[in-house]
Amino acid sequence: MIIQKTREEIELMRQSALMVSKTLGMIASEIKPGVTTLQLDTMAEEFIRDNGAIPGFKGLYGCPSTLLTSVNEQVVHGLPDNRPIQEGDVVSVDCGAIMNEFYGDHAYTFEIGEVAEATRKLLRITKESLYVGIREFRAGNRVEDVGNAIQRYTEAEGYGVVRELVGHGLGRKMHEAPEMPNYGKRGRGKLFVEGMVVAIEPMINMGTKNVRTLKDGWTIVTRDGKPSAHFEHNVALVDGKPELLSTYAYIYKALGIESNEEEEFRKAPLVI
Repeated sequence: MIIQKTREEIELMRQSALMVSKTLGMIASEIKPGVTTLQLDTMAEEFIRDNGAIPGFKGLYGCPSTLLTSVNEQVVHGLPDNRPIQEGDVVSVDCGAIMNEFYGDHAYTFEIGEVAEATRKLLRITKESLYVGIREFRAGNRVEDVGNAIQRYTEAEGYGVVRELVGHGLGRKMHEAPEMPNYGKRGRGKLFVEGMVVAIEPMINMGTKNVRTLKDGWTIVTRDGKPSAHFEHNVALVDGKPELLSTYAYIYKALGIESNEEEEFRKAPLVI
């Protein structure tokens, strides 16, 4: 069952989402060659707790960490460890936080130094597909309209769209209805309704769409060992249109990147 949120609840969820956004912005300032993902995880937990929130992932389904950090061929759910990040890596950082009894949950894939051009393109197309999908999250459309848009955009570049992992509804629980696949046929799935909040999160592989789980029971990797990218936003349906609750603006400020990619999904400019 889809749980519709009131305008007041959506504003509370915006605070939760922005807590994650600020955490990822902090990570953007710290992620570099020689740093370990375990160090980043410690920083993130301290940052979230110091700002009056609770790590959303830690303890959920037995998750041992605040962040899920997936490097290169790791698609999602990578567990932080003591391996130093290296020049040329790409690292997907997925983070969750609880504020006001609501979850925020989103992700960004970082380039570490000079990254291979083919990998940079994968990240660019995957992030573009996120916004392509968000545009379909509007009144009158259905779940698979979003997935179809993401699938068509990324498969046109020859990439593989992961099937085993999907986006989801978001609220007082991390995972609510509906599931939000990154593939599908137009006109299928649940009808979008006013007040719903979802996490849209394309997980796109450079090669095959097929994945496998490592022995740790968490880390998902591509079967062909090629890189994967993961970008995720939290989006509410307000007045029949998609409205971003999360932002990459804190990341971009830390990295010195200028972007207007989020403007069409906001009613007012975001003040950072």
